[in-house]
Amino acid sequence: MKSRIVLFAFCVALLSSCGNKGNGTGKVPEYAVQELQKTTANLTTAYPATIKGKQDVEIRPQVSGFITKLCVDEGATVRKGQVLFIVDPTQYEAAVRTAKAAVATAEAAVRTQQMTVDNKRELNKKNIISDYDLSMAENSLAQTQAQLAQAKAQLTTAQQNLSFTQVKSPSDGVINDIPYRLGALVSPSIATPMTTVSEIEEVYVYFSMTEKELLAMTKTGGTIKEEISKIPSIKLQLIDGTEYSIEGKVDAITGVIDQSTGSVSMRALFPNKEHILRSGGTANVLIPYTMENVITIPQSATVEIQDKKFVYVLQPDNTVKYTEIKIFNLDNGKEYLVTSGLNPGDKIVIEGVQSLKDGQSIQPITPAQKEANYQQHLKDQHDGNLATAFN
Repeated sequence: MKSRIVLFAFCVALLSSCGNKGNGTGKVPEYAVQELQKTTANLTTAYPATIKGKQDVEIRPQVSGFITKLCVDEGATVRKGQVLFIVDPTQYEAAVRTAKAAVATAEAAVRTQQMTVDNKRELNKKNIISDYDLSMAENSLAQTQAQLAQAKAQLTTAQQNLSFTQVKSPSDGVINDIPYRLGALVSPSIATPMTTVSEIEEVYVYFSMTEKELLAMTKTGGTIKEEISKIPSIKLQLIDGTEYSIEGKVDAITGVIDQSTGSVSMRALFPNKEHILRSGGTANVLIPYTMENVITIPQSATVEIQDKKFVYVLQPDNTVKYTEIKIFNLDNGKEYLVTSGLNPGDKIVIEGVQSLKDGQSIQPITPAQKEANYQQHLKDQHDGNLATAFN
């Protein structure tokens, strides 16, 4: 019995010894490492901008009177010539009737005087009346003809004033605020326009950049037109953070630099068929540019502590050093541009950095090796080879 117990204890000790041989000391963990090299980065700079309709036309009445009808509402899309407001036409209709009566009276006077002149000409031919009498009659005819012309001009003015009681849109566009309502008294001298029609099939976007930034993009240009042609197509970031789907093009640059800010005012033109962009709105103009000979790293290679970024740099003895870096965000959301803390030729851990510690030893492998190992593990699991699948 005693010999059996000793034999059992020996077997347990032997098995334990075998187990420690594989796992006791542990295996140095493998981490994917990337050697840093200089590269080219595509960046985007954002500039605050304001949006204006290609035309923002103030609508003011050309006659005085009370508003009797509002034909559109704020935000409505209108066409050129569409009636927006109606000003009380009563007095202007009366003026047209009066002017028409004056024209009729003047026409009758002209006809009467024409008959008088015709008669006096016959009498003058027969030497019954003098040339003086004939001239007086002809002058009277000219006077009545002038009165007729004046009456017709007054009729034209009266008809035009009557037409002005229908306040129409001078262009296609969108109606903005309407500060006047039914019954309000308006006149050509009002300080605030009845509304504004913004032509927004295309919109202008105004922004500024520094003289240095402009020169960086256009230094090979000559004339302003040539400078504009050097500027790439630009994008627009809307106030909600989304990006406008259609690119625009810079079409104007001011020739004078603002001495107080050192900036240059610029204007870009954007198509706006869907009327997504509204006059008076704000946005950010996004202009792409390229930086050469820079270092970029995956975001997955960094650790953030108290708003600072750190990476693990591989040392010659295969330990890692916890290193602070300065970065600049790239637009792709996957990489950082390193501005300080790293140099070409440095090797950094690019995955699994949350589990690392400063000074820890690792087994560096390439990203390709890591991927190959991962695929092999998947294959082993599929084939049921558990011994290597979890190794």
